[in-house]
Amino acid sequence: MPAARPPRPRPGADPDRRRLLGALLAVPALATGGLAGCSDGPAAPVDENGPIELSVFWWGNTRRAEATERALRLYSSRNPRVTFRVTWQAASGYYDRLATQAGGGNVPDLFQVDDTVLTEYAQRGIALDLSPYAADGRLDLGGLPPGLADYGRVDGRLYGVPAAQTHVAVVYNKDLLRRLGVPAPTIMPWADYLAWAARVTQASGGRVAGTMDPSGDHRALWLWLRGQGGKFYQGRQLGFSSAALVDWFELWQRARNDRATPAAALVDRADGGEPARQLVVTGHTAASFAWSHQLPELQRYTDDELGLAAFPGPPAAQWDLASMYWAGFHGTRHPGVVADVVTFLTTNVEVGRILGTDRGLPADLAVRQAVTQASDDPVVKRVATFGTSLNDLVGPAPAPPPRGHARVRALLTAAAQDVRSGRVGARATTSKFMAQAQGALAE
Repeated sequence: MPAARPPRPRPGADPDRRRLLGALLAVPALATGGLAGCSDGPAAPVDENGPIELSVFWWGNTRRAEATERALRLYSSRNPRVTFRVTWQAASGYYDRLATQAGGGNVPDLFQVDDTVLTEYAQRGIALDLSPYAADGRLDLGGLPPGLADYGRVDGRLYGVPAAQTHVAVVYNKDLLRRLGVPAPTIMPWADYLAWAARVTQASGGRVAGTMDPSGDHRALWLWLRGQGGKFYQGRQLGFSSAALVDWFELWQRARNDRATPAAALVDRADGGEPARQLVVTGHTAASFAWSHQLPELQRYTDDELGLAAFPGPPAAQWDLASMYWAGFHGTRHPGVVADVVTFLTTNVEVGRILGTDRGLPADLAVRQAVTQASDDPVVKRVATFGTSLNDLVGPAPAPPPRGHARVRALLTAAAQDVRSGRVGARATTSKFMAQAQGALAE
C-alpha cells in the first residue's frame, strides 16, 4: 500500500474537536431555493444550543447498514448533541425513493449517491455545495488521491465526497484457468484479450466461454474510448461518433464469431451487472467485468478462487473512481455539521475499520492502509493489491457524467442486445442509439 502521509489530527481523536464542531455550528444555514417543492426563503433558525438530529439515507445490504450505524453512533458518542435518524434499503428503487423525497423537499441531510446522478443533483440544487468547507479545511480531503477528490466536482464545485474508491476490473476464475492450463489474463490490448478468451473457450471444449460480452456495458465502452484518446461525454453531449460505436459493436461481433463470448441469451441475463448473475460465478465464462470492490461479494457465489486483472487496453484509460459518494442536502439546517460528519466518515481510522471495504477501498489513503493491513481476509487483500497496482498508472479523472446518464446507460444496453440478437444491424442500431441518447442528454 502507499506509504502513509505524516500523521494529522483525526476526527474523534482531537481534543479540540468539540470546539471545532461549535465553530461549524456557527456557520449560517444555506438557503433552500432552487429545488422544486422547497421553500424559496432561508432555512428556519436553528437552536445551536439544543440537540441536533441529522437524517441519513443510503443503499446497501444488512452488513453495510449495521456497519454504517455503528460508525454514526461512534460520532454521536464523541459529539453527544448530534444524533442520527437513519434509513436504508436495497439498491433497487433507491433513486426512485430519493427522487420522491427531492420532489417533496424532504431530502435527508446526508445521503449516498453515485456518479449516475451526482451532476443532476448538483445542477438541480438538491446537493449541498461543500466547496467552502473543503477550501478552509473543515472538510478534510487532504488524504484522498487528488483525482479521486476531483471526481466529486461538478462545474468546479464540490458536491460529492468519495465514500470509497474502486476500479473497473476483469474478474476471472483462477481455479478454472488452472484446470484448463490457460494463464491468467494480464494487462493486454483488447485484441490480445479477445484472443485469450477464444483460447479459453477452445481449451474447455466449448463448455465455458472465455469472457462476458460487455458491449452493452457503458464502463467498458468508456474505457475503450479513453484508450484511443476519445471521450464518452463532451459536456452535455456524447463525446464519440457513430463510427466509433459501430467499431465497438463490430469488435464484439467478431468475438462472438470466434466463440470468445457465450450465447446472447446468457449475456442478456447478466447485462444488469447483479453479482449473483455474473457469468464468472454462474460458471458460464472464465471472466467477467465488474467493480473491483465487488470481489468479496462475487467470491461468496462460487467455491472457485477468483482473481482480479486490469481492464484490457492501456491502464491510463482508468481513473481514480469513487464507488459512491456522501452528499449533503442543499436545504439542510446544519450544513457545517453535515460536512463534519462526512469528514469523520471519510478520514477516521476507527470508522474505517468499522466500515471495512464493503463500499470499496477507503478513500483516505492513511485509513486505507490501516484497514487493509489489519485485515486477515485474503479477498480484501486481493482488492487492495489490485488497487495499488494501478496507483501510478491511471489517467486524469473526467468530469462526472451529465444529466441523462442513467438513460444513456439503459439505451446502450438495449442497443447491444439488439445487435447481439441479430434483429438489427450494428449501423442501424447505432443510428437509433445516437439520436435517442442525444435526446436524453438534452432534456
